[in-house]
Amino acid sequence: MSYCTNALTAKIQGMKNAVPKNDKRRRKQLADEVARLEAELEQKHTEELKQLKEASLEQNKLDSVADGVANLELEGLEQHIQHPRISKAQKRREKKAALEKEREERIAEAEIENLTGARHLESQKLASLLAARHLEIKQIPSDGHCMYRAIEDQLKDHQNSWTVATLRNQTAKYMQSHFDDFLPFLTNPSTGDMYSREEFEKYCDDIANTAAWGGQLELRALSHILQTPIEVVQMDSPPITVGEEYSGKPIILVYMRHAYGLGEHYNSVKLLTDTATENGS
Repeated sequence: MSYCTNALTAKIQGMKNAVPKNDKRRRKQLADEVARLEAELEQKHTEELKQLKEASLEQNKLDSVADGVANLELEGLEQHIQHPRISKAQKRREKKAALEKEREERIAEAEIENLTGARHLESQKLASLLAARHLEIKQIPSDGHCMYRAIEDQLKDHQNSWTVATLRNQTAKYMQSHFDDFLPFLTNPSTGDMYSREEFEKYCDDIANTAAWGGQLELRALSHILQTPIEVVQMDSPPITVGEEYSGKPIILVYMRHAYGLGEHYNSVKLLTDTATENGS
């Protein structure tokens, strides 16, 4: 019962106590007033009970909704834990990792096959050619970027800090801006037809954004970009130099046809290690 109801009850009791029992007229007035007040009290009591019941029902509804939401959130969390969604970026990373793993396995197999075969003979011949120039092979990873990585390594001796990404981007831009110098040398392997402009743009986009292997055309572009001659040492023929019109110390690459059995590969070079010095003699 509320404060107002309690106050009304106290008021009625006070009125009864204030009127003498022998004063019939006032007692009659009091009875009428008490009846009115009691009716008012009953109405208030009824309204309070109704409000209390409605509040209880509303609270039950809220509790039920809250429980439902909590259950849904819990179920959603369990589903998320049990079945995590894989993002597109994660799928691309996993696919790239799988392809890289497959490539490494193929390289390992090729290395075993070539241990005493063509690769070994090629390495021996190249080592001899380079030793005559007081140079030796500096191994570069075979990851599709080998030509660019070898040039990146050589550029350190030219006080140039360009990265593989920079070399690739610059090569693509140069070839795109000198379209007529390169397009005639590119043909569709399926049809034998010269590349269309769209195919050429795709070729350049691959240079900039993928691990597409580089070759003679890319070397030609890089010699112009760097304004430096690029010399390619190989086993069975004299060195090839692109950018002969430029002076200065050349960038020297080693071309290996049988490096991994997966196609051409480029290594860098370094000064031949003096074995006698290493042994302290």
